[in-house]
Amino acid sequence: MSDPATQVAREATSKPAFRALARAGFAANGVVHVLLGAIVLAVAFGARGDADQSGAFRAIATAPLGFVVLWVIAAALIALALWRVAEGILVRGGDLSDWGARASAWGQAAVFVALGVVSAAVGLGARPNADRTAEDTSRGVLQIPGGVFVLAAVGVGFVGAGIGFAVAGMLRTYRKKMTLPRSGIGRVVDVLGIAGYIGKGAALGIVGVLLVVAAVKGDADAAGGLDGAVDGLIQMPFGPFLAALVGVGLIAYGVFTAIRSRYADL
Repeated sequence: MSDPATQVAREATSKPAFRALARAGFAANGVVHVLLGAIVLAVAFGARGDADQSGAFRAIATAPLGFVVLWVIAAALIALALWRVAEGILVRGGDLSDWGARASAWGQAAVFVALGVVSAAVGLGARPNADRTAEDTSRGVLQIPGGVFVLAAVGVGFVGAGIGFAVAGMLRTYRKKMTLPRSGIGRVVDVLGIAGYIGKGAALGIVGVLLVVAAVKGDADAAGGLDGAVDGLIQMPFGPFLAALVGVGLIAYGVFTAIRSRYADL
């Protein structure tokens, strides 16, 4: 990376306030995933609700001073996104693995920015629908030349990301960026991390499968976000049980991420 950008990133990450905001971002992301998992779990047992991030934000909005909480979450998530941007800039070297690390950091930054924007939008009174957005986007992609292949590739990317999360959980690669005690809380974090990463991976994988199916059928209505994925999963044999497992996994991931705010190496 260019020297000026590297210098700015290095100075920013050395600030205690910036590190504190990044840790707050982990905690905020944890809260969102716990609520998301709780909604998925409730839907698996027959309740109604939007089992996606926007549904979690809308649940927060119904609480007293919920709009204030949403703005705090938005600020914390965007701070975490900026930290990820800085991390990507500070990666040294020009090998393929180095650029892969940068892409991973910047990809996570984009996700956190998107979540932060949705949180702020709900705080302002917006009521986004992730499933409808996914369907509209898929419909637009299918209308362009080669759109079927683009949509299928995006779906495969989601499936790949889901597999990556599951493998990362089983291999406990998250420990490389955390300093944990060898016993006590360290063991608890491992249980939460493994279950959480697998649950998060399953959620991403199901969304990816929906996108691939939409591409194969040429039908954007078959696409959807996590809410649609959960609805589709429930229709399968043992579907409610499988959906409940995904919900428990997301809750575990949320608790793990909240704990990570304390033990992450920043």
